Amino acid sequence: MPGNLTIIPTYNEKDNILNVIDRVLHLPVSTDILIIDDNSPDGTAELVKSAQARHPEIKLLQRTGKLGLGTAYVAGFHYAIQHGYDTVVQMDGDFSHDPGELVNFYREIERYDLVIGSRYVNGISVVNWPLSRLMLSYFASLYIRIITRMPVRDGTGGFKCWRVEFLKQLNLDTVRSNGYSFQVEMNFRAWRKRPDKIKEIPIIFMDRTVGQSKMSRAIVYEAIYRVWQLRLQALFGKL
Repeated sequence: MPGNLTIIPTYNEKDNILNVIDRVLHLPVSTDILIIDDNSPDGTAELVKSAQARHPEIKLLQRTGKLGLGTAYVAGFHYAIQHGYDTVVQMDGDFSHDPGELVNFYREIERYDLVIGSRYVNGISVVNWPLSRLMLSYFASLYIRIITRMPVRDGTGGFKCWRVEFLKQLNLDTVRSNGYSFQVEMNFRAWRKRPDKIKEIPIIFMDRTVGQSKMSRAIVYEAIYRVWQLRLQALFGKL
């Protein structure tokens, strides 16, 4: 019977993905892995297929183009629902999220609906980021807390664990955010539904050492204005 699913969206992660998969598969917890690849031109999907031959726990969803992080996770959530999984972890495929933290996620998700791996719950736990990017991320999370009034200290963090039964309640087909604002929107929906069932746990975020960051100005701008949209939608009962 399916139990845990770890979703890893990829775009040009050939230098990292097999090592990430190997780390996850050798943890003292059991999880299937769903790679959602946005037609990576570097051959990421082909590497994943080669690993599937040895490990049936690996699943692959190939998409036709670079469709965005938010739509990738929504597709993964639907996959988890359709295949009867109990929990879903969402994580990056570049080692910025330590696979070892999955042990802590699975322990905490027994009592919560959403567990968020937070860079800011115990001070600042970020390694290898330039000061400018660190300040942007930290003050973006502060901005999100002020506008939404949501008590989540790391509003844009993407390392999380969900109960699938809870995801079913969040009306995934109406989610419109796609970049970092996707993380904000999902947190906001969860907080409005079950505010007492969200837990932040401390993680150490390690910036990628191989490959290129997917950060862009468009992603930042989307997060800035989407926060106001979410607040207004909630105010008028449209969320």
